Amino acid sequence: MSFTPIAKGEVGAIVTSLEMRSRPSLRPLPSSDLRLERWPNPTANKYRALFRRVGEPWLWFSRLTLDDADLLRIIQDPQVRIWAVTDRSGVELGIVELDFRVAGECEIAFFGLVPELAGMGYGKWLMAMTLQFAWSEPGMERLWVHTCTLDAPGALNFYIKSGFTPYQRQVETFADPRLIGLIPPNAAPQIPLIT
Repeated sequence: MSFTPIAKGEVGAIVTSLEMRSRPSLRPLPSSDLRLERWPNPTANKYRALFRRVGEPWLWFSRLTLDDADLLRIIQDPQVRIWAVTDRSGVELGIVELDFRVAGECEIAFFGLVPELAGMGYGKWLMAMTLQFAWSEPGMERLWVHTCTLDAPGALNFYIKSGFTPYQRQVETFADPRLIGLIPPNAAPQIPLIT
């Protein structure tokens, strides 16, 4: 066994990719007082605000590195479908982004709720809705997602329990987004800043 050092100012994660190769049997949807609002053409600012709200605790930053034009090219592509999870008053509390740009496949590009909703059963409801949306696409043969050791501690098991099978593991290193100004320095306190 050996250790590979990660440079100061960087973060490392083990990324696990998972897939589902056939439509799961439909189960009754858990009830929820949350709703899904389809965002066919979100603005860059609106998208980034929700992306930050859901992802900062887990150091989501990939979409924050894109300028408006590059971001809009992705999120306004007709083959990329985004939903905001909202409460009854319309407050946005989560996001689902499905990417159908590869024929016969769908990537769950982003899936998450604000940390305040953790452990309340909303994730099961959101996954049930996500599976319905993804598998209703004609010609679907494969649904996939990846998660990493920086995500919520139960994320990997959640995906497995939802019917996904792990098929690949990778190590990813990147500049700590808190140190390069993409995310506030106090975000993700469970991941120490090493400078």
